[in-house]
Amino acid sequence: MKKFLATLLFSACALTGLGANAGAIDDAVKSGTLRVGMDPTYMPFEMTNKRGEIIGFEVDLLKSMAKAMGVKLELVSTSYDGIIPALLTGKFDMIGSGMTLTQERNLRLNFSEPFIVVGQTLLIRKELEGKIKSYKDLNDPQYRITSKIGTTGEMVAKKLISQAKYNGFDNEQEAVMDVVNGKADAFIYDAPYNVVAVNKAGAGKLVYLEQPFTYEPLAFGLKKGDYDSLNWINNYLHQIREDGTYERIHAKWFKNTDWLKDME
Repeated sequence: MKKFLATLLFSACALTGLGANAGAIDDAVKSGTLRVGMDPTYMPFEMTNKRGEIIGFEVDLLKSMAKAMGVKLELVSTSYDGIIPALLTGKFDMIGSGMTLTQERNLRLNFSEPFIVVGQTLLIRKELEGKIKSYKDLNDPQYRITSKIGTTGEMVAKKLISQAKYNGFDNEQEAVMDVVNGKADAFIYDAPYNVVAVNKAGAGKLVYLEQPFTYEPLAFGLKKGDYDSLNWINNYLHQIREDGTYERIHAKWFKNTDWLKDME
């Protein structure tokens, strides 16, 4: 009996210890700052304006989230291909960088419920208009395709268009310019980015194939086991969808193009 009681007491202490370190959200409330890792190159989710400020749809969601927590928001600029290791080593509290919730990533991270669903689309050289009608038409050794390294655009290129030659870049703009300059035939990326890039960077040399060919829920990433934080973030997302906050922020970035004037 004594051994049994000792075991119960040990278990209770262990649970108390776990409760004392509930996760990213509790830590942020205690410190007064929510630190979020992001690569600010993904229009219109997170990007840098003429004044060097990081702005965008996801940035505004995070500002609203931090306000609801009663803390300051600190954006930690991080290269996308190293963003998961940076979270796991404690350089910030969570990932908010237009990250697609994939099964592979979910093995390493916990994800919130999606805050938006997008899909991969194509920007192709204008000369290929009519000839390339879908990603399937690019699956040929004669074509050269590109995207940003470490993204689902790269994953899709290598999985669904594996016969084409692939060359990735560290950022979206370089990859798009490779197509504009005729060095690549197609750029693969999320629809919200491509719908802006075709006019902003296309210089009349790109055609946007708008039909998404993947299903990609974007979500916030946290360390494994941080269920208290997931609970809070998911409830926050439900709240802003019902009180009009989400609709207002979404309209600002997706139904209005005034923000483009503030970009370089």
